[in-house]
Amino acid sequence: MARTALPVIRRMGPLGHPARLTVAGFMAVNVLGMLLLMLPFASESGTWTDPVTALFTSTSAVCVTGLVVVDTATYWSAFGEGVILALIQIGGIGIMTAASLLGLLVARRMGLRMQLIAQAETKTLRLGETKRVVIGVITMSLAIEVIVAAVLTARRLVSTTDSFGSALYWGVFHAISAYNNAGFGLHSDNLVSYATDAWIIAPIMIAFILGGIGFPVVFEVSRAVSARLRGTRISGWSLHTKITVMTSAGLLAVGVLLVTALEWTNPQTLGPLGLPGKLLAGAFQGATPRTAGFNSVDVGALHPTTLLVYDALMFIGGGSAGTAGGIKVTTFALLAFVVYAEVRGQPTVHVMGRRLAATVQRQAIAVALLSLGVVLVSTMILLQVSRLPLDDVLFEVTSAFGTVGLSTGITADLPTAGHLLLIFLMFVGRVGPITLASALALREHERRYELPEERPIVG
Repeated sequence: MARTALPVIRRMGPLGHPARLTVAGFMAVNVLGMLLLMLPFASESGTWTDPVTALFTSTSAVCVTGLVVVDTATYWSAFGEGVILALIQIGGIGIMTAASLLGLLVARRMGLRMQLIAQAETKTLRLGETKRVVIGVITMSLAIEVIVAAVLTARRLVSTTDSFGSALYWGVFHAISAYNNAGFGLHSDNLVSYATDAWIIAPIMIAFILGGIGFPVVFEVSRAVSARLRGTRISGWSLHTKITVMTSAGLLAVGVLLVTALEWTNPQTLGPLGLPGKLLAGAFQGATPRTAGFNSVDVGALHPTTLLVYDALMFIGGGSAGTAGGIKVTTFALLAFVVYAEVRGQPTVHVMGRRLAATVQRQAIAVALLSLGVVLVSTMILLQVSRLPLDDVLFEVTSAFGTVGLSTGITADLPTAGHLLLIFLMFVGRVGPITLASALALREHERRYELPEERPIVG
């Protein structure tokens, strides 16, 4: 954050730092969602929902994860599903982004405090762009959701006997869930029954890829495309956009190829499908570990090697400032660049004509190591309290931390301690290790002196 902004942040009080406000905002919405889901008319049975189930569902929705302990379609009433949908939308767009837009609509202006809050949530690079980005985030999100909902609604009307109202509700629910990378569905088998229906699978896949790649990247790419169509020239993509697009495309290709190849003959997943169905389901299952959470095949029947591929993809996640979780593709790419420079013996890291600042490198290392530590410790704890196989437990933990929502089917069978651990992981995975650490810090310190340098033996 710009040095000139620090005095302003310090004057904001204990919760004034944008990172701390982001955490507090997510907590407040999460608690409100839990209280609403506990109400009798939020469930189909008309009875009170226990606090752990309500908190788990609320956290999964607001953190756009998709893990569930009760079936969404059969347990929750229309009111309960509406609460879940609202939490997904709030969590996906960002609580602070929504608050910034409200401030714009009411006051017709945005103060520096609100701009800093919105900047922390949207990860904008320059403070002056915050107004435009906040409005753009809302506009782009709603536009994509409306288009996807229209396609899904039309498909439901053609392929089922649903009324227009039912088809519209189905389309809107899945469009919002897809764009926000939530993975909530209105079927007990998620999207397994639509595995070979391209008119359902393709729009959902496009929606969660656009939502997960990150707002700044979509804005920059769309501006470049618009400028080219108008015949005008603008400056090239930023380094962030270049890294995100290239790394995302590479990971998507690797995921699709590996999953399709590994599951090609699996009789419980892709094996029984025809060639077009295998290619469609393989593409979808290769893309969904990037924190989408939808599944068109039985995840519990995947080959152990495929589960390991999923673990890696879920841990990396999607783009920064998007609806995806994980350590983010930029963090993964930066670590790769650092390793490459070190192997070549270069004193500094250069990427695509730019030199990476040492602070950026340290941040990437900190995010990756903190995240890895959280996943490993949580896996050990869940192994101890559940006594389930390592493959299933590691998958569940990584899915929760990466806010993916995929599960091998063990979520509902976990003890209460396991559910509470997953709640913690989903929350930490959404707000991010560095954001959470910054929110808990009382102040930022600057080192005023340096100690003598010494090099320990490495390796």
